[in-house]
Amino acid sequence: ASQRLEKVPGIGPLTASALVASIGDAKNFDNGRQFAAWLGVIPRQHSSGGKPTLLGMSKRGDAYLRTMLIHGARSVIYRATQRADADSWLVKLTTRRNKNVAAVAMANKTARTVWALLAHGREFKAGYAAA
Repeated sequence: ASQRLEKVPGIGPLTASALVASIGDAKNFDNGRQFAAWLGVIPRQHSSGGKPTLLGMSKRGDAYLRTMLIHGARSVIYRATQRADADSWLVKLTTRRNKNVAAVAMANKTARTVWALLAHGREFKAGYAAA
């Protein structure tokens, strides 16, 4: 499982083995958002009356895994800004937001991808687009 996770951009051997060891069975989480919340990389939500209010990062959960994912996201952002692909989701995000905010957003996306790969037993495909 950790070898499959290493194919995801921003995840190396240390992060992959730590994720697999900490998670155990990914099917314990109902969806990717619950897994990302367990790691603490989602915005804290304070909503009432149908009006959603998203605050800063929750910072609950496993600090080591969260740190590893955010450092991996920073390296992905660095590589994405070096390329000339201006239509990339990540490049557009870094132009709109601070790089640290973009790193946490990329870590959140990576965490959800990790959950999907582990829960469904699939391989990572770089150019995959949902139909």
